Amino acid sequence: MLYPYPAELDGISLQGEFLYRGLKQNKFPVMPCNRFASFEKEFLYKSFKPDIAVGIGFWGDIPHLVEHPLEHGVTPVPWLNADGWVANYHDMLNGLPLILVTSNWVKETYHRDGVYNKNIFPVPIGIDTDEIRPIPKNDPRVMEMRRILGVEPHEKLILTVGGDTTSKGFQEVLKALARINPEFKDWVYVGKSWEKFSPYYHHREEVKIIRDSNLPRNRIKYVDGPISRETVSVLLSAADIYAAPSRIEGFGMIQVEAQACGVPVLGIDAMGVKDTVVHGETGFLAKVGETIDLEEEWVYKDMGFSSKHKVKFDVPKTFAVRADVDDLAEHLLNLLTDDQLREKMSINGRRHVVENFDYRKVSLDMMNLVQSKLRI
Repeated sequence: MLYPYPAELDGISLQGEFLYRGLKQNKFPVMPCNRFASFEKEFLYKSFKPDIAVGIGFWGDIPHLVEHPLEHGVTPVPWLNADGWVANYHDMLNGLPLILVTSNWVKETYHRDGVYNKNIFPVPIGIDTDEIRPIPKNDPRVMEMRRILGVEPHEKLILTVGGDTTSKGFQEVLKALARINPEFKDWVYVGKSWEKFSPYYHHREEVKIIRDSNLPRNRIKYVDGPISRETVSVLLSAADIYAAPSRIEGFGMIQVEAQACGVPVLGIDAMGVKDTVVHGETGFLAKVGETIDLEEEWVYKDMGFSSKHKVKFDVPKTFAVRADVDDLAEHLLNLLTDDQLREKMSINGRRHVVENFDYRKVSLDMMNLVQSKLRI
């Protein structure tokens, strides 16, 4: 397995780490290796003698995940996320016997961008449903988390988590709150990001939305910095609603984790979220209100091209989306005001994740697919 190993707290690391754990627990012979560690990879090709190399990353990692194993006689099985467009690795990808992707939307993106390989199959990212689990609101840890975040017992906590909150739809949720605030005022909205106010220009836009909409600034809070896996369940369980109408999302592990903690998810009816949230049962998916389309883009040597130049697309490519704010506001108000609905979605969400996204099941399903398609 080729992924960011040893694993850290980023999404690709965790994607690889949970697959590695699942394969080991399901008794598959597996060896982890950093995807960029050429010397160690060559050592393991000769000593461990793998049949396949499952590589986790995006199209820009193709030289490490696909080309390198092929040069050493090992069959590569990339498990790819979407990031922009496929650039200049079409021939290599089209020639593979099997490609795994994290969602149906990622598969559509690769097809859209010229990878017509019929052997592309979506496989979801697995999580540890024993580690990420519901914690009652009266648990001392959850109560302390809500106190630190400034949430009173009668208030509803809306939470958004991401490397940056803007890409997860933070601005669209602010606009939705501006619409419903006259009707429901007992809310606190927390944005948890990896870096403070990152990107800073998006934060400026959010401050302007708050000011222009006359939203109560003391009810909107930012939290930044790393967070351990042990604390993820506490933070998510402290929330009443997980809001993630993401602008671009290849899968959305945190939405799955929120459901695993019994928290209804407010997402968008687009991209990878459609594979993880069941509209009306485990959360709501707001309609798409706007698309961001590109007619051209710069390309560079590290994208597989011989030189830097600009590529013009025959058909504009949808790069990102924005949720319909009116639809978002309607679903958000429904979740805030209907305690029974949230409880029902809480139960449904937990069951949905345990049945479909536990890392042990995902790893077994993946290897059954690999063995079938590659006739191993």
